Amino acid sequence: MEKRPGALLTIGEVSQQLGIRQHVLRYWETQFPMLRPVKRSGSRRYYRADDIHLLAEIDRLVHREGYTLKGARLLLERENRAATKDESSLNPQAVSSDPELSVRDSLKQLRDRLAKALELS
Repeated sequence: MEKRPGALLTIGEVSQQLGIRQHVLRYWETQFPMLRPVKRSGSRRYYRADDIHLLAEIDRLVHREGYTLKGARLLLERENRAATKDESSLNPQAVSSDPELSVRDSLKQLRDRLAKALELS
C-alpha cells in the first residue's frame, strides 16, 4: 500500500528512501537542532516532507560535498538565517570567517584549478 504524498514517514521508510541507516538518522538529530521529526508514543519518529528534504541536504553536504557535520550544520544555520532575512544568498565573508568552511572552499578551488589544468594538457 502506497502512502499519499505529504504523509508522515517512519524512520524505516525514510532510511530506505534516502539510503541512510536508521542509527545515522537518529545521530543527525543530535547534531542538527533544526531537524525535529514528530515524536509520538514510545518515541516513534515520523518525518515530514521538510524533514526529509533537510536530511537529503545533510547527506549531500556530508557525503558528496565533503563537509564535516559541524561545517554542514553551520552552513545550514547560515542559510536558514539568510532565508528568514529574505536574503537569496549567503554572505561570502561570513562563510570564509569559519575555518572549517574556508579550508573546504580552498580545497574545492584547488580541485577546480587542477581539473582545468588537466583539461588543458
